[in-house]
Parts: sequence; structure tokens; C-alpha cells
Amino acid sequence: MSMLTPPGMGGKYRITGDKYPRMRRRRRGRLGVALVASVAALGLVGWGTLQLIDLFTGGGAKASAAGPKADCGTKASPSPSSVTKAAALPKPGAITVNVYNATPRSGLAKDTADELKKRGFKIGDVGNASKDFDKKVKGTAVLLGPPSALNTSLTVLATQLTTAEKRSDTRKGTAVDLIIGNAFKNLTQKPAADKALAALANPNPTPTSSRKSC
Repeated sequence: MSMLTPPGMGGKYRITGDKYPRMRRRRRGRLGVALVASVAALGLVGWGTLQLIDLFTGGGAKASAAGPKADCGTKASPSPSSVTKAAALPKPGAITVNVYNATPRSGLAKDTADELKKRGFKIGDVGNASKDFDKKVKGTAVLLGPPSALNTSLTVLATQLTTAEKRSDTRKGTAVDLIIGNAFKNLTQKPAADKALAALANPNPTPTSSRKSC
């Protein structure tokens, strides 16, 4: 009988030397597994927290590395190109307009030319349209000029007849044509035309994005 066996219990309940160490190793293994599981759970909680922060803040990748003050809102400022383009448009007094009548109605070219003159335009030739346009313009009018006039002189002239069609040809010189079509009744009313001219001279600035001080 071993010295560790309590008196009266005999050899049946003998505690051998190799069982007790195995029980200690089993407890250590369980503690290791629990520790790993805890670390993994904390990692998942931290990752989920970061995802929620990104969701409600719009994502941290877009934030500036310089800090919150570097990510201030922006404000609009006038575009220099819009101011330059407006300044390049000629005044009505610098535009020579030839007025041609492409309809069977008589007197339209002269009456229209007289009204344009009152509105500040220079008048060139006045008469019937050439055979290329005579009785072939179904709309209100065709505004015709060199390619350079499409966004300059013809744009200014179009304020006097907003429904007219703009075209270009291979002519020399800067004079432009107003060819009256079958649907023509009269020029745009002067108050509306003056308002359109003013809008060309002072267009709304094109907003551009710029940083705002914090």
C-alpha cells in the first residue's frame, strides 16, 4: 500500500503518480482556449465598431490627414472664363445686320431693319432673300454669318428674335444676315430683348469650388 493511500481504503482508491499531472495539463489547455476565444471576440467587436463609425461618418478615407480643420466646406466663386467670354461679346452698335425677306409678304425687311436700327444695330443691305432662301425658310428666321460670329455677333442678334435659327457660311467680313421666314410675325418685344442683352453683358458667374477658411 502506498503512503498516500488513506488508512482503510485499500488499494482500490490508490492515487498513482501519473494522474495528477495529466489533470493539471487539461486545465491549462482549457484556459488557453478560453483566452484565444476572448481575444477573437474582442477583435470582432472592435472591427464592428470601426465599421459603424465609417457608416455614420461617410468613411474615414475621405477625411484629410491634416485634421478636421482641413476638411472644411467649400464655397462657390466666379469662374474667370465666364467673365472673359461675356466681355468678348460685341455691342449691338458694332454689329452690321443685313435684313432679307424670304416670304411672299412685302415690307417685312424694311420694317424689321428700321426696328433693329432703333435698338442700336447697324443696318447693311435690306431687300429680298437670295434664291437659296427665298420662300424656303419655314421658321421665323435664319441668322447667318461667318463661323466666328456664331457665339458672338449672332448670339447678340438672337436676343432680338429668340426663335431664329443660327447658321454659319464661308463669307468674308463680319456682317451678318437676318433672313425672315414664313413663321415670322415680329421681333421679340423690346423689354424682353433688353433683358436678354443685359443677361449676356452680366451673366451669372459659373460657380467653381474653392476652400473656405476655418
